[in-house]
Amino acid sequence: MEDLPAWSLPADAAQQISIGEEWPERVTRDWAWGGSTGKGVSVCILDSGVESGHPLVGELDGAVAIARDEGDDVSVSEDTEGDLCGHGTACAGIVRALAPECSLHSVRVLGAGFKGSGPVLLGGLRWAVEQGFDVVNMSLSTTKRQFAELLHELADTAYFKRTVLVASAHNMPVESYPWRFSSVISVGSHEDPDPQTFFYNPSPPVEFFGRGVGVEIAWLGGGTIRSSGNSFATPHITGICALILGKHPELTPFQLKNVLYLTANNVGGGR
Repeated sequence: MEDLPAWSLPADAAQQISIGEEWPERVTRDWAWGGSTGKGVSVCILDSGVESGHPLVGELDGAVAIARDEGDDVSVSEDTEGDLCGHGTACAGIVRALAPECSLHSVRVLGAGFKGSGPVLLGGLRWAVEQGFDVVNMSLSTTKRQFAELLHELADTAYFKRTVLVASAHNMPVESYPWRFSSVISVGSHEDPDPQTFFYNPSPPVEFFGRGVGVEIAWLGGGTIRSSGNSFATPHITGICALILGKHPELTPFQLKNVLYLTANNVGGGR
C-alpha cells in the first residue's frame, strides 16, 4: 500500500464509494423530476437583490447585501433595500414559477443601474458557497481578467462542495466569467416559449440553451414586463436543477449536469 499514490482506491474499498441510488437504464424527465416541486432545495439569486413579497416571487428565506469599503474589503449585512433595478426579482420569479417550493435566498452584489464591482462579486459568491446553497443563479458576469483566477477557484470550490453554479453567458460575443468555466453550468437562450424546453450545446463553452426570448418576467413594484436575454434563460435552467435535486438530493454537480444532458430536448427529453 505504501507504493500507492495518495488519491488511489484500495482494492477492498469500492463499497465505500457506492453511489447509492440505482440509475435507470434510460434517464427520462419523469425519473429526473416528475412530481418534484423543488421542496428542500436552497436556491441563491446572486444579483441585484430581490423584491420580497412580489406576487411572482413570494417571501424570501434570507437576503443579504455585499458592500465594499475603500480598502476593497467586503462586508455582508442583512439586505434592507431589496432589489435596486429589477433584474434579481426577474430571475427569482422564473425560478419560483418552475420550482414553487424551493427555498429562495438573495445575495445582492449589483446596485442601481446594474453597477457592480469585481471584489463585491467575489465576496458575494464566496459567501454563497460558504453557506452551502444547493444552486446559485448567476445571471451576470465580469469581463475583467484580473478577477478570472479567483472566480475560477471559487467555481471549483463550489463544484467540490456540491453547490451548483448556473451562470449566464454574456449577451455579446466577448470574453467574460464565470460562465466560461467548465465547473459551472453555462446558459444561453433559445426562442421556444416552453419554460421546460432546453437544449444541450455540443459546441461549448455554452453548454445549454434555455428559454430567454420574449419572457414575461417579474419586475419592481409587483408588476411584470416582457424582456429577452441570457439572464432570463439562466434561471430557467436553475429552476430545472432545483426540480431535479428536489427528487434526487444525492446528485453531485457532475451527475446533475449529466441528467440535464440526458433530458435535454435534443438528446432524450424530446422523445
